[in-house]
Amino acid sequence: MVTAIAPEMSISGHPVALRLEERVGGATRLLATVMLLPLVDGVFPALVLGGALEATTTVGPLAVPTGVLQVGLLVFGGSATVAVLLAEMQADRATKARTVLAVGVPLVAIAAIEAALAPTIASVLDAATFERFAAFVVLAIAAKTASSRVGDYLPSPGIVVALGLLASVRPSSFALAVQFDPRVVAAAAGAGLVGVGFALAVVALEPHLRHLLDIDRFRFGSAVALGTLALSLFGIVPGGAALPVFALAGLLAIDPGRADSDASTPAVPETDRTDVADAPYGYPGTDGEERAPWL
Repeated sequence: MVTAIAPEMSISGHPVALRLEERVGGATRLLATVMLLPLVDGVFPALVLGGALEATTTVGPLAVPTGVLQVGLLVFGGSATVAVLLAEMQADRATKARTVLAVGVPLVAIAAIEAALAPTIASVLDAATFERFAAFVVLAIAAKTASSRVGDYLPSPGIVVALGLLASVRPSSFALAVQFDPRVVAAAAGAGLVGVGFALAVVALEPHLRHLLDIDRFRFGSAVALGTLALSLFGIVPGGAALPVFALAGLLAIDPGRADSDASTPAVPETDRTDVADAPYGYPGTDGEERAPWL
């Protein structure tokens, strides 16, 4: 059984992480909240209805499901999942892997169920109108990821989704026609599996990522990738364009100098890790200096 870390033991010391841990009860539940939240607040169903899973790229004789990969990596994975696994959860890799799988099983199942209902809901919506709101949802998440100050002035994704539903409903189509598209269900389950696989890869590479990855850089790069995904939903950039942006964000977040710095820094005892100044990926205190959030 995985023991949840008390809220006051948040390793990153980031105020957003602390507030969320106070609500959900620890780092293990924090991971579940971060990965499952898109299923609860309507973001994932909005992306399904907006056609975000449909993008494909032809590479030779193969059709790569770029939409599935983008949603899995950016919505279920991304900088928040990386930060929780590397900076918040204090457990061995085997325990973390079991936790990811425990979260991943319901994630994939719920994603498939929501996708199964999506065509029925879409039958009473104006698809073009709702696609624009789905893009606005992703833009709002990207802005909140990039800057906490900007995020304070933006509505929550759930509110945007609700407004999109209201604006897209076609009164003449209120007779719901039950529909089921196995391809949409398979794509949704695939996106969930991609997110879980990404989290497991982070756990497997944890010893290296802790010394090489700058989470702040990765957070900002993830925000840019989310913005690119939103632009693809608007039709401004090609579908699948967010994938190379996300890959580039990961590459640019690698900082070899961190390994040299960590090697010259004495190890921090477990009992002292509540001190933000000594914590890995720590955040400044209340002396006026700020850093943008990773959630």
